[in-house]
Amino acid sequence: MIMKNFNKAYLSLFFLLIITSGCLEETPNFYEFSDYEFENLDENGGLWQTILVNNPTEISISQPEGTNSSSYQSELTVLKQQMSVLSAAEKQAVQYWSSNPILRWNEIALELAAKYNLIPGPNADGTYTLPNPASPVGPPPFPFAHPPYTSRMLAYLSVAQFDALVVAWHYKFQYNRPAPYHVDNEIKPAYAPSQLPSYPSDGATVALVSKEILTAMFPLEVQFLEKKYQEHIASLVHAGINVPSDIEAGVSIGSEVVKLAKQRASTDGMARAQAPKPVSDSIANAAFQRFGWKWQNTETPQRPVGLTPLFGQVKMWHVPTVEEVRPGPPPAPGSPQFEADTRELKQFAAHMTLEQRRIANWWEDGLSSYTPPGHWNKFAKLSIVKNKLNPLRTARVFAYMNTAIMDAGVACWDAKFYYHYPRPVETIPGFKTILGTPNFPAYTSGHSTFSAAGAEVLSYFFPSDAAQFRAWAEEAAISRIYGGIHYRFDAEVGITQGKNVGTYAVNRAKSDGAL
Repeated sequence: MIMKNFNKAYLSLFFLLIITSGCLEETPNFYEFSDYEFENLDENGGLWQTILVNNPTEISISQPEGTNSSSYQSELTVLKQQMSVLSAAEKQAVQYWSSNPILRWNEIALELAAKYNLIPGPNADGTYTLPNPASPVGPPPFPFAHPPYTSRMLAYLSVAQFDALVVAWHYKFQYNRPAPYHVDNEIKPAYAPSQLPSYPSDGATVALVSKEILTAMFPLEVQFLEKKYQEHIASLVHAGINVPSDIEAGVSIGSEVVKLAKQRASTDGMARAQAPKPVSDSIANAAFQRFGWKWQNTETPQRPVGLTPLFGQVKMWHVPTVEEVRPGPPPAPGSPQFEADTRELKQFAAHMTLEQRRIANWWEDGLSSYTPPGHWNKFAKLSIVKNKLNPLRTARVFAYMNTAIMDAGVACWDAKFYYHYPRPVETIPGFKTILGTPNFPAYTSGHSTFSAAGAEVLSYFFPSDAAQFRAWAEEAAISRIYGGIHYRFDAEVGITQGKNVGTYAVNRAKSDGAL
């Protein structure tokens, strides 16, 4: 059962993580953390099981020149010369990107999700035009970064980062070329010294992968992302941690992994998720024939179809078939459980406390927010920094968590449009929410499902904080009841569904070779 009271122990810390609106041309400043020395280097990380890449050796890079070679010594000379004349902006960039740039690219991804999380408005005649990736300028601009879209974006970004870093780790410890500051003691690195080999550059690998995946997901941001990429690449030299040949090898690895990610994305079914009206109507009518009910959009003017009704058919990462995690049917309107949950909604609406309203608003994740998946990326980041994870470990956490969250979204949307269950505003005469009503069916709750999957994965990686993660998932679930958007059975079954999905990701993580 969803808890009535929650552990607020660290909740205030996360108000610092809420993004603010601003210009993307400025370096995002979501969460301050000091550069830190990695807890370990994971020397065997190149042996871990990847997700897109079959085997790290299928991506090849050339053997690097030795540190005594004239070409390498020339690179050191150039590096020292550049480090000696850094501008204030270049020094700021070095500090910003840090020794764990996975965190910064994740922040940029969330900022873009928030920027594009805007429902396309109606045309003058009351019709709607959907965002079109073939014409991203629009109107309306592409994409509409709603929760399913954002979950998929974060999954591809994180998986590509993880796989590319596994390949990079494989070659780092095969060639063992030391970092420049270990070769020349005149070089003072900007970050904590490390024994991590510098060839290929893990930072360059991350930069290339992140730029390319985010450009594919947000095509109107190509110039902004190229600028951040160039800034990141330059910072690797300016920080004294990589020479150009390290960077070239890292970029080469990233380019190959991006090809694999784009190939999967092109065939995963997302292009068909936003179905036309005849298909959407047939889905609703099929549910009505099965169960005797169907959800109807209550907007004015009414959008012709629900949000991505075929997202439930998009290819999953860890769950073999969506039917394996499809819950049983919700209680029929008028049944004892339905009536009990309806009375609860009315009670909350009539006697809402300030704390309940705060919870509902804090978890709203509506327009111009980074959506529920974004919330869980913020939580993950705090634990990553707390535990001083290196970039490879960081990417692994994000990869399993974000693929689990995307799988949870697919499972949730499958249930939503299979059962097509009405929202409380449709079944309770005169009922009003405090948050508005989403443009898709009620059962199961997206917040609950996304959050339970994320909590399950984070609980595996950070077991000492498992109780806190699960409490946050429960709070996310009940926030939708407080807001009047969901019945309790939507939320409780969503929690169970999300946990089931998260378990698939955890089981895969347990067998990927990382200890």
